[in-house]
Amino acid sequence: MQNELFSDKLQIERKLFFFDLKENVRGRFLRITEDVNGRRDAIVIPASGLREFRDVLTKMLDESPE
Repeated sequence: MQNELFSDKLQIERKLFFFDLKENVRGRFLRITEDVNGRRDAIVIPASGLREFRDVLTKMLDESPE
């Protein structure tokens, strides 16, 4: 059983991203799902790795020209 703790979505060009923070008996995790024309792919990041994930994204943003 999974409990949804927080959910949000983001539209970027033709892609729709779903961000779902959930919890189950094994702990909390973030599921990021990408929907492109009905095709969905997802990645799951355990809560223990969220800060590291954020740090990598921050580095990417710092290097991005936009």
